[in-house]
Amino acid sequence: MILFVAFDRAEVAQCAGLAAALSDTFEVLEISADAPPADAVAPAIQAKAEGHAVIAAVSSMASKDVMARVAGLLDAPMVTDVISVESPTRFRRPVFAGAIIETVEVAGTPIVLTFRPSGFQTSGKEPVSSAKVSAAPGATTRISASAKREGRPDLAQANRVVSGGKPLRDAATFESVIGGLADALGAAVGATRAAVDAGIAPNDIQVGQTGKVVAPQLYIAAGISGSTQHVAGIKDSKVIVAINKDPDAPIFEVADLGLVADLFDAVPEMTSKLK
Repeated sequence: MILFVAFDRAEVAQCAGLAAALSDTFEVLEISADAPPADAVAPAIQAKAEGHAVIAAVSSMASKDVMARVAGLLDAPMVTDVISVESPTRFRRPVFAGAIIETVEVAGTPIVLTFRPSGFQTSGKEPVSSAKVSAAPGATTRISASAKREGRPDLAQANRVVSGGKPLRDAATFESVIGGLADALGAAVGATRAAVDAGIAPNDIQVGQTGKVVAPQLYIAAGISGSTQHVAGIKDSKVIVAINKDPDAPIFEVADLGLVADLFDAVPEMTSKLK
């Protein structure tokens, strides 16, 4: 039996693929948005873990925070960013920003996993049961939480993503050019680490090894050179479209379609044709 820990309701539908790969049934444990920080949530998950061979969660910032604590409390082995299953104890995962895929053999139970949904086919399997975790406050207290609300799709779940890099210069230009195309496509907006570090885009839309890992049907990279850490976060996208005026930019090496052009000419023209 698998215990799937969902940190967002959208993740519930993504667990069936892993369960099918492991040929096992699964239960879902939902973590409510107002749950306490990881030091309190992890013991609550530990209490539900008995009788489960695998405790799994979608790879995300939240699961990175919580699941390592769960593994520590259970004194259990942990494998992160699993992209495929070879057996109930053998898993494949990317390392060195995706340059190498390693195979990991795990000894001991239960096994704690985080996995990338893009590596698994959708399945019609349904959970045996579903519950919400309740946890008493721990040593850490969340004083407040805030999130930017907008009409665009969630970056981690979107089928289409438009991302921009540092050449966008400032936040207003980024929103006008990248946001304009994204809205025309009904897409989510992403950004490179360089754009985030420069204050051009907010941290919560950073895509890459140190940001969010995405796997949309369409990923448009505008003005993005293609650093190793950024490519690690997009390489599972079904179609990658690169727009860059530098024909030697590394992004073209991973792109399915490439356009050598100035993004300030190409992107507005694409947006106008879509409206």
